[in-house]
Amino acid sequence: MHKINEIGNGLDVHDQSSIDYRQLFHKYLPVWPWFLTSIVFCLAIGFIYSRYATPMYRISARILVNDKEKGGGMAAANEMLTDLGGLLGTKSSVDNEVEILQTRYLVDKVVQDLQLNVTYYLQREFGFDQELHKAPFMVRMNKIENSIDNIELEISQRGTNKVHVQSDEIDTVVNLRKPIHLKNLGEFEFEILDHNVMADEQFKVIVQSFRSKVSNLRDNLTVGIANKQITIIDLNLNYPVPEKGEEILRTLIYNYVQENLRDKNEVADSTIAFINRRLLIIGSELGQAEGQIQGFKEANKLADMSEQAKLLVTSTGQYVNDLAKVETQISIVNSLLESLRSTEGAHRVIPSAIVTPDLVFTSAIEKYNSLVLERGRKLIGLSESNPIIGNLDKEIVNARIDIISNLVSTLQGLTITKNKLSMQVQGSESRIKNVPETEKNYLRLARQQQIKQELFIFLMQKSEETAISKTANIANSKTIDLPQADLKPFAPKKLYIYVIAFGIGCIIPLGILYVKELINDKVESKSDIINITQVAIIGEIGRSLDLDNLVVANKSRSAVSEQFRALRTNLAYYLKSNEEKVILLTSSVSGEGKSFIAINLASILAASGKKVCLMELDLRKPGLSSKLNINNPIGFSNYIINDTTLVNDIIKPVENITNVSLISAGPLPPNPAEMLISEKTKFLIDILKEQFDYVVIDAPPIGIITDAQLLWNYSNLCLYIVRQDYTKKDHLRIVEELKQSGKINNMGIIVNDIDSKSGYGYGYGYGYGYGYGSYSN
Repeated sequence: MHKINEIGNGLDVHDQSSIDYRQLFHKYLPVWPWFLTSIVFCLAIGFIYSRYATPMYRISARILVNDKEKGGGMAAANEMLTDLGGLLGTKSSVDNEVEILQTRYLVDKVVQDLQLNVTYYLQREFGFDQELHKAPFMVRMNKIENSIDNIELEISQRGTNKVHVQSDEIDTVVNLRKPIHLKNLGEFEFEILDHNVMADEQFKVIVQSFRSKVSNLRDNLTVGIANKQITIIDLNLNYPVPEKGEEILRTLIYNYVQENLRDKNEVADSTIAFINRRLLIIGSELGQAEGQIQGFKEANKLADMSEQAKLLVTSTGQYVNDLAKVETQISIVNSLLESLRSTEGAHRVIPSAIVTPDLVFTSAIEKYNSLVLERGRKLIGLSESNPIIGNLDKEIVNARIDIISNLVSTLQGLTITKNKLSMQVQGSESRIKNVPETEKNYLRLARQQQIKQELFIFLMQKSEETAISKTANIANSKTIDLPQADLKPFAPKKLYIYVIAFGIGCIIPLGILYVKELINDKVESKSDIINITQVAIIGEIGRSLDLDNLVVANKSRSAVSEQFRALRTNLAYYLKSNEEKVILLTSSVSGEGKSFIAINLASILAASGKKVCLMELDLRKPGLSSKLNINNPIGFSNYIINDTTLVNDIIKPVENITNVSLISAGPLPPNPAEMLISEKTKFLIDILKEQFDYVVIDAPPIGIITDAQLLWNYSNLCLYIVRQDYTKKDHLRIVEELKQSGKINNMGIIVNDIDSKSGYGYGYGYGYGYGYGSYSN
């Protein structure tokens, strides 16, 4: 980091690392019409957008979920129903319900139920079409392509039975209710619902894939819990048509409730199906047993058993009844074990209401059914190979193993009970040995019939309980706030749009100017010079509106003249003694104003009573003579070549400028560099230093040839001319290199042709608009 000391014109010391906002303001002030035009244009666009853009409404609803983990009024009722049938399914978690409400499956059902993949619009100005809730016509999709993209159709009525259809692919008139086929869309037909509305307006229909519409709805749907301590779910949907948004949210909630009930009823249906299958089998066996008893009585002509047989039957009745119940439970457990061990029903829910109530078994069944139902929901959007499905399969297998283990333990207990009851029955039977053989056989048949009958009655009882439980199933949630749209749209926000438009209106011209500045390689501002070289700026000369090269002489009170006076003052800091009289003027290339600066610098020095000699030593392209209207028949080159030419022969006074003389270049020599390093050149300048107070040398551009460096050996101060919007920034590196290398150790920069409206240095000099116009050198 370095600082540049700038002398004169009230210039301060600036630090490169800081941003000079005042300078930036003055730099961009001249182009304020650009900013005004851009801001007005962007604000106009913002007004049009806020005026015609489709408003977005927020539709909200609230659902109360029965979460057993957090309690709730519905939990107790559900527990009572669970005791009755054990068929209410899995426990509900409010966090899980939030995720379920956002599943693609539920949103897809909404899109299909309401046919949201077909969207109707009323065409409006500036392309801001208005979506309709109820259109005066219908597009009936008979067959839709699987890989459909967004298809846009423009629709208008043509007569009473025809509509005009226009898109990128077709432009035709079709009859109502006549199927037409469109590539990438499928087969569809039109039906007009309201001819009056249809005849007066132009409409547009956008048909998109279900997947695309589902993704769009999910992006605009938010489901969350405001407070973790409660079980209330907030649903919010952003949609441009409030009535349609309310309908979408109502349908979503309805489908969610129905899916919840379907999951619960699936367990009940599974139980009923199992019971019905067993009833068919037991009913058939019971019928056979009753038939055998009837046949036995008919064959043996038995009207009634003896009193002894009745007494034995009565005494053993309780044992037989208990044994029948145990055998029924064993039969059911064996059926469940067979079903669980079978691979065909690996992912089906299993009934839980047909086994003797057991808290551990009921909990294991609920867990298993919950995992099976969750797996079914996940498979809607995932494949069998997905890791999530794999994890669920592992949990289902583990749950099934737990259930089988519990059933095996239960079966072992039932078997022990059966054996005890069998022994008691056998003891009773041993007491009827004296009963006639016919009655013994009858008792055996009666006992088998009673077992089948008890099992059949038990299954009928469970079937009725399951049916009652199914009708008592209720959803684990209820709507406490129906879907309702806000009265005012939340978008577009006019103030926000205007602020953004204003910001963009400012950024556009700033961006253009910034890009212009990036690609511009010319010196435009003081900072361009400061950032490249440490050589100080000794003077700043503005632009004039006329072509007069003698500004100081002819317009001594002009702003440019005042700036040359400031330059004259600054020279005192560089020319320390009266012996330092020679000033060398050079630049990067031709056309930067060396001759103009040289003439007016000599004029302002002479105005203070000093004698000044101008030397035209740009031997390759002299310009001083022509600007001063002085003939150039004899000059510097004559003096160097011809020994007979004296110094006084080449010094010519300048008309209209008192105390200023000129040594012209003379005829153009073939070897200018050799002439400049001649001993006679040094002798000439020494003589001039004795005769004049200042010697101002107009040298060739230092960026092209080395003549200026040769002349520095005879000079005390080098003034490097930089012209705004003309000198390239890279040329300033020449100045820095000359200073750093020590080839020219006393150097200052003069900035020429400054446009007062360009923001060069936020008010250089005296703040006037000035300069000298156009020139060629």
